[in-house]
Amino acid sequence: MSEQAHKHHRVARILSREIRRGTLPDGSRLPGEHALTERFSVSRSTVRAALRSLADEGLVRTHPGIGSFVSFDGAPLDNRHGWKQALTEQGGVTPSTTVLRLEAVRDRALGAELGLASDRFLAVDRMRSLADGARVSLERSRVPLAPGLEEVPRTGLVDGSLTATLAAVGLVVASGEQRATAVPLDAADAAQLQRPEGTSFLRVTRIGRAPAGAVLEHVVSLLDPARFELRTSFGEPH
Repeated sequence: MSEQAHKHHRVARILSREIRRGTLPDGSRLPGEHALTERFSVSRSTVRAALRSLADEGLVRTHPGIGSFVSFDGAPLDNRHGWKQALTEQGGVTPSTTVLRLEAVRDRALGAELGLASDRFLAVDRMRSLADGARVSLERSRVPLAPGLEEVPRTGLVDGSLTATLAAVGLVVASGEQRATAVPLDAADAAQLQRPEGTSFLRVTRIGRAPAGAVLEHVVSLLDPARFELRTSFGEPH
């Protein structure tokens, strides 16, 4: 990871923790860029990169010429740093993660759908469960197999995190699109999640992109609607 990427991840991590713990409450305005550069002894570009990461997580929204405002008031849908942390901090719930699949695969259909020249992906499938055994999330991530990722099936994810694994080879998601729908679980997914077939779950599909727009990840998550909700905001903050 480059020094600049390390610095912006450090700034984003600290601010993310303060937002989740309520030190920076929902609706509050973050200190300005100048104040943040002085606090963390980093450049404005580093602060802006950190704010983009927080916005991508749904933790802040930035209005040019006005500032950045906290937009987090609960466990967000598909939190980029991991809903595991969010659940733990909000109720003492410590979910466990089981990696079901970690291998290099070929997926011609997905490559064509994403407009990629290659059909090679790193496949990462993970199940997350609560302490009582309830399975609340099934996530299937497909990452174009960029240089540096070929050894991941052998070495494992960095700190158990796909985001950290990407960052370790210089890949940082800066933007993307996401859609959520309610779907009935088919037989295979219901069996994995230990729910009756047809149980309604949230299906979230996310495409993460690099600053230049290249696709870095395609993630499909099935989320227990009793544990997750989609929250959006609009208009100017008051």
